[in-house]
Amino acid sequence: MVTGGSSGIGLELAKQFAQNGFDVAISGSSDKVSEAADVLRRLSAEAYPFKADASTYEGVESFWTFTQGLGRPVEAAALNVGVGIGGAFVDNNLDDELRLLAINVTGTVHMAKRVVQHMVKNGRGRILITSSVSATQPTPYETVYGPSKAFGYMFAESLREELRSTGVTVTALLPGATNSDFHANAGMGGTKLGGLKKNDKTLVAKQGFEALMNDVDHVVGGDQETKLQAIENRTIPEPVKAARQAELTRPQ
Repeated sequence: MVTGGSSGIGLELAKQFAQNGFDVAISGSSDKVSEAADVLRRLSAEAYPFKADASTYEGVESFWTFTQGLGRPVEAAALNVGVGIGGAFVDNNLDDELRLLAINVTGTVHMAKRVVQHMVKNGRGRILITSSVSATQPTPYETVYGPSKAFGYMFAESLREELRSTGVTVTALLPGATNSDFHANAGMGGTKLGGLKKNDKTLVAKQGFEALMNDVDHVVGGDQETKLQAIENRTIPEPVKAARQAELTRPQ
């Protein structure tokens, strides 16, 4: 199963599963989820689309109920759905920021609870949680998004250790800026970051899938420059990283 599987990295992850012998249940918030399922079927996989609002308890729970209704074990789950919001915190709409947290944090925990309990009972399973390179640095002008992804990263690492002896593995995917609609949807198309070269989403998904299947604890998704940035972020002081990032994300 892939949450947020109708476009971007989520759809590319779903394709990776489909190309490697999995049938796939995918969720999305728009009618594009049915179009994405057609793409997966052309890869000789069974695809089961479900339209749901990932910001609500009912939306998350209904996709899980739908997946369970297929009557098949969930062998792998990519908890990928996520949204961003650019702009100054002082100006942004509170409801939009709370919705971001509902999707990126609350919804991830909710679906993880269902998936983990299902997999532990079966004695096997693989979980991929999509975080971000943003988890390794302050993110001014994405002031709620970055911390939400830091939560996802540490949540994945913590859960991995808890489940070590259960037959269930957990891997975190930390993509850099990727050639999806993410920055445009976050209102960041006019920033310096919005105009920079992006990582290929197909490559990022392939790296995430391979890390998942090889039981790697986390993988930075993208080119060598992106991977080096994540390594450098371990030692650069937080104020320095914050100032550097602000230059890229400050509204023009």
